[in-house]
Amino acid sequence: MTDMQVRRAELRLEGALRGLADAFRGATARPDENNCACHWGSAEELALLKVPDVTLDPDLLRRAWQDSGWSDHGSVLRRILPQLAGAVVDSTSESFPYWDEIGVSLARGHWQEWPAEQAAAVREFLRAFWAHGLVATDPTAQAHTHTHQALVLCAEASGELGPWLGIWEETEHPTADRHLAEAVDAWDYDLLVDRLPWTTWHDEEDMVAVLTAWLTRHAAARLRAHDAPDSLLQRLRLIGLPGDARWEDPYWPQYTY
Repeated sequence: MTDMQVRRAELRLEGALRGLADAFRGATARPDENNCACHWGSAEELALLKVPDVTLDPDLLRRAWQDSGWSDHGSVLRRILPQLAGAVVDSTSESFPYWDEIGVSLARGHWQEWPAEQAAAVREFLRAFWAHGLVATDPTAQAHTHTHQALVLCAEASGELGPWLGIWEETEHPTADRHLAEAVDAWDYDLLVDRLPWTTWHDEEDMVAVLTAWLTRHAAARLRAHDAPDSLLQRLRLIGLPGDARWEDPYWPQYTY
């Protein structure tokens, strides 16, 4: 059954990439789009963004989505998005450490306001990318070791956390459970002081509340079933305690905050 889940997730992600290619075929940056030749890149590189469907070299692709100085950030994103999505899927976490920044770039492009077909293609890609990351078993895949970074990309791109946590909750798969244990272990240092474990472009207080409530309600039973160590379960329990009850608990870790 789990192998079938992985295969379905793979097929969905492949279909989502094709959907992006179809939705953004022929897209270009605005004809009058400009950027600083001294700091961003050459006139020849800028011209490539105004030609549709030409593959960009990885460095130009990075500079195109990462720059915040475009007059029409959305049109630049529409030009590069199929290739960018493919790079995200094919990359390893070590060679492509930009998950939160890519999410922020998508948010700056206001993709939810794009034409319906394009917005739907982006939404389906994010959902398929996240669903695949939860069950991916290939040890070379970025999602295997840093699924929580894929969550950051999706949350920052969409401006909301709840729907992605809902998908995680609905995904019954041992790999999804392992990813949950890894995420709690990575996040607890920040969550124990009510801080989001990543820098957000959105409402940090709201995201902390959503993440804490979800972990408190859902994660403990799942991690117990996954035979998580007691030390991890204790840290998770502490995250759910209010104020003084947390600091005064005998299991409060001796971290330096």
